[in-house]
Amino acid sequence: MSTLNIHLDTGANLRTGFTEAGELAVIVNTREAIPALYFRSYEDLHRVLTPSRLRVVMALAGQGVMSIDELARRVGRDAPAVHQDVITLADAGVIDHTEKGAEFPHRGIHLDFWVDLSDGNMQRHEQ
Repeated sequence: MSTLNIHLDTGANLRTGFTEAGELAVIVNTREAIPALYFRSYEDLHRVLTPSRLRVVMALAGQGVMSIDELARRVGRDAPAVHQDVITLADAGVIDHTEKGAEFPHRGIHLDFWVDLSDGNMQRHEQ
């Protein structure tokens, strides 16, 4: 199972990343895709990945497609509230959602950002 990599990034860094990816695609014909999701700000990330929504993702991790009712039972919440969280998570690209239920086909989430305390900006972690 893979890990979903979540990044904070500006549009400029994303464009650079796409350019680099295109150059790599020319050099390397076959390379396994790394699941990644980008948020423009910490506030956007925090709005989507609330503690209750992270519990939803944890309950889904590696379990296959799960109905909203079963998911609600597992997280100990009512189905309408869980359904709304599933919609928010799916709209953000964190999970998959179909008429059969929700799915998070990864073993975990890796958050990749750091806080520059000199100006308070949270940015992409450069390695």
